[in-house]
Amino acid sequence: MSHHYQDLINIFNHIFLPEYNTRLELGGDEPIYLPADETHANHRIIFARGFYASALHEIAHWCVAGPKRRLLEDFGYWYEPDGRTESAQAEFEKVEIRPQAYEWILSMSAGFPFTVSCDNLNGEFEPDRLAFMNKVHQEVGRIFVSGFPLRVSLLSDALRQFYNQPELDYSMFEIK
Repeated sequence: MSHHYQDLINIFNHIFLPEYNTRLELGGDEPIYLPADETHANHRIIFARGFYASALHEIAHWCVAGPKRRLLEDFGYWYEPDGRTESAQAEFEKVEIRPQAYEWILSMSAGFPFTVSCDNLNGEFEPDRLAFMNKVHQEVGRIFVSGFPLRVSLLSDALRQFYNQPELDYSMFEIK
C-alpha cells in the first residue's frame, strides 16, 4: 500500500480545518507547529520533507496539546536537539510517550509501519529503544482502556476508512 503525504494533508484538513482552524502543511528540514497570527489565518502543523511518518508524528503532538498550548509555537514545549545527555534523554522520552502512542494508533489506522523514535543519534550514550517502545506500548493499552480522545478518534476513523483498515484492537499492537 502506498502512502502519499498529500492524502494525509487532504484528510486532516477536511476534518480539522473547519472546526479547529488547523491546517497540515508540507515543510522543509524541520517540523514545527505555528499558531495563527497576523499573516496566517490558520494554525499550521508543518511536517518535515514530505515524510508521511513526520506528518503523523506532528499530528500526534497536536492531538496531545490542549487549547492553550495550541496557541503557542511548538505548543510551548522545550526541545533539546540530538546529542542529549542520559538525563535529558529521560526527560525527552517522558514527554514523548503519549504523542508516540497516538502516532502508533494513527499509523495502524493508516496501515503504515510505526517505529518509535528515541531521536538521539549523536548522544553520549545509546538510548534503550526497546524499553522506550515498551512504555509507548503500555500507553497505547491505557488509551484503549480509557478511550480515544476526540481528535485521535476522528482521524483514526478517517484513515481506516481511506486505507480500508479494520477496526483497531489493542492485540494488533505488537512490539517488534
